[in-house]
Amino acid sequence: MASSNPAAGASLDGPGGPNLGAPIHKPLTELEVTLEANRCLNCYDAPCMRACPTHIDVASFIGKIATGNLKGSARVILDANPMGASCARVCPTEELCEGACVYKKDDTPIRIGDLQRYSIDWVMDHDVDLFAPGPVTGKKVAIIGGGPAGRSAARDLRRIGHAVTIFESRDGLNGLNTYGIVPFRLSTDVALWEAQQVVKLGVDVRTGVRVGVDVSMDSLMKDFDAVVLACGMGNVPKLGIPGEDLLNVWDALDFIERAKLGKSVGQLGNHVAVIGAGNTAIDALTCAKRLGVERVTMYYRRGEEQMTAYQFEYEFAKMEGIEFRFFCAPRRIIGEMHVSAVEFVKTAIPAGDAGAAPVVVPGSEFVEPVSAVIRAIGQSRLHDTFSAVGIETDGGVVCVDDALQTSRTGVFAAGDCIFEKGMREAMVVEAAEQGKLVARSIDAYLREGART
Repeated sequence: MASSNPAAGASLDGPGGPNLGAPIHKPLTELEVTLEANRCLNCYDAPCMRACPTHIDVASFIGKIATGNLKGSARVILDANPMGASCARVCPTEELCEGACVYKKDDTPIRIGDLQRYSIDWVMDHDVDLFAPGPVTGKKVAIIGGGPAGRSAARDLRRIGHAVTIFESRDGLNGLNTYGIVPFRLSTDVALWEAQQVVKLGVDVRTGVRVGVDVSMDSLMKDFDAVVLACGMGNVPKLGIPGEDLLNVWDALDFIERAKLGKSVGQLGNHVAVIGAGNTAIDALTCAKRLGVERVTMYYRRGEEQMTAYQFEYEFAKMEGIEFRFFCAPRRIIGEMHVSAVEFVKTAIPAGDAGAAPVVVPGSEFVEPVSAVIRAIGQSRLHDTFSAVGIETDGGVVCVDDALQTSRTGVFAAGDCIFEKGMREAMVVEAAEQGKLVARSIDAYLREGART
């Protein structure tokens, strides 16, 4: 492999993460903030608020910006969305709040995401605390998983007054926000600031603990009044083709985590192939490109219209110089010790059935020379974990009722572990809303128990 490639032993900074270029979100100037905030019409039917899964009162927070009340603005945002700092950076706003803005018909929606980021950045910069724990209730809740859903639930449960303990298998909180989203989109500093907000509320955090291994579900049920499963999903599954054990075949989440935390990703060479077409695939593609790889190509067995990545992510990747190859699937990875090529086969969608699985085009095999392969075909389900805690699942998806309670009384679930399989990917903002809902359900459950 060419040692002149910047990604060969890529230059990485220290604890703050790698030198992957400037953040893609540029701060608004004071003039831009003033102009945007004063454009808001304060619509009576608030289509932007209805389009937000957490139902942030957009007109209210923008109105407070216009009057210079940034603390009040941030409080409105974070009261509705505990993950407001992350969502201001990773939400598909053009499909949600901005997509519903009445100015959208003129293609000039108010820059709601940028204004949200402006308010919360002010709170972060000035170290302002907005919330406090509620009166002590004497009830204890265990949360398995410290990602967006678990952290959201913990925040609201503490505001009610319940004692909360988070059990997290990793060394830090906030899940994929901390470890699995590229730093130029969502920095580790922002993710950890969000995590610190629950710590400040008095949440007990126990990291490096695996439920079902280091602590049993039965012991949690004995020691706590309710339990929340918010453990998300696992790593990227194998492609199931020969050659996956060769060096330089990566799990996309492992690759992004190492790059984000400033750890070496080794010698990537001059052509990286990413298999998959979701948001994680886009992050892996753009991360590899910013590490200096000459060619980075996405390969996907379906077409452009079937990509599960957000449209703005796709457009961003194209601007970064990423190549895209549709209707092709990997058959085998070629090499001796290291990856040297991938054999693909062309695919097609059966005529008249856009939702059908792609089929192989006979005799269409071709070989692409590549120096690294990154798998980005979704995440595996935590079958063993759910089996260990004794709850009902459907294909690895935790089954819950309308109150987000599982088949085991007193055990609730939220986040990616209950996200049904489908073409669309889960959003951070949805996990935040589910965390709020599960907190309310648990509070009702605990209060009902107190009356019986």
